[in-house]
Amino acid sequence: MKRSPGARLCATAAIGALSLSLLTACSDDGSKDSADSKTSASASAGSSSSAPAAKALTSAELEKLLLAQGELKGYKSESGDDTLPASKTSVKTDKPACDPLAWATAALAPGDTDANASNTVSEDKASGATAQPEDIADAFDVDMTFVGLSSYEGDGAEKAMKAVSDGVTACAGGYGLTAEGETTKVTKVVAEKGAAKGDEAVTFAADVDMDGAGTATFHTQVVRKGNTVASFYTVNFAAMSKGGDMGAVPAAVVDAQVAKLK
Repeated sequence: MKRSPGARLCATAAIGALSLSLLTACSDDGSKDSADSKTSASASAGSSSSAPAAKALTSAELEKLLLAQGELKGYKSESGDDTLPASKTSVKTDKPACDPLAWATAALAPGDTDANASNTVSEDKASGATAQPEDIADAFDVDMTFVGLSSYEGDGAEKAMKAVSDGVTACAGGYGLTAEGETTKVTKVVAEKGAAKGDEAVTFAADVDMDGAGTATFHTQVVRKGNTVASFYTVNFAAMSKGGDMGAVPAAVVDAQVAKLK
């Protein structure tokens, strides 16, 4: 039996690692209801040779580097503590090479480190910078970006970026994903040309099966600055209910966050 569009929305929201409270809200109402699938693992680099690796930052130090409320006009920043997975154990794939991709989309460290911090940055429809929502459908037409920061010793950050880049190639044919208890099929991963950010960047898009009713395309950017790696994954709830392209990660969010990194 096929699930309702609302149930598909909830399953896909799990891929974006949304909170259990959001998933519950979706399951209570199944009626709530972009296109250049240019996914990219473009290792766009500012400079391939970086300065000697510094000591890894702690999770507490990374928390202070996340975009805070009021730092980016037209967007609101909220803690990821209640809306994102606490650990990699809740986000798994059926191909180990694809794990770094899944972790990046869940704002978790794509590499081997325990230093990780995350939050969400979304359009502020109530601000003067964006239009006031006129109805419920418009209120759901909001881009929410999951932002994850991780820090590494030695060349760990470079290894993390390589794992993501290698994963885009190895997982081109797709993979199975289990996130927050929901299982979904990623049908395709494609490298996408992204703007040069930080010292190195990988950009990719993934097509996700919407429970047999078409696919939705999600975009992810992973940027390294020194020994810190930032990941960005954007979801548009209104677009998610219909499938199609979720749209690129907002450049303003990436620029503002990367600018805060040491």
